[in-house]
Amino acid sequence: MSVVSIPIVNKNYPMGCEDGQEARLIELGKMVDNRAREILDKIGPLPENALLATLCIVLADEIHNKPIPSVTDADLKEILARIKEIKNKITA
Repeated sequence: MSVVSIPIVNKNYPMGCEDGQEARLIELGKMVDNRAREILDKIGPLPENALLATLCIVLADEIHNKPIPSVTDADLKEILARIKEIKNKITA
């Protein structure tokens, strides 16, 4: 397990991750830091705990309101065709 320091609005937060996932965690940290800075730009300074709580709510709201991609009949037919193709390769 690795530990990566993630800066969010000029404060570092040590976070653990699986070996090899450090770059991904750093990239996600940058996204969170950017979103936190956008919030502060809009509403002004906040205590650390209020900023983190606001950030969590904003991110949860964005995830909740993200549109769910629709699957068409054509998509399902393509998936079924791929499944049949894989089955034929396995059983051949």
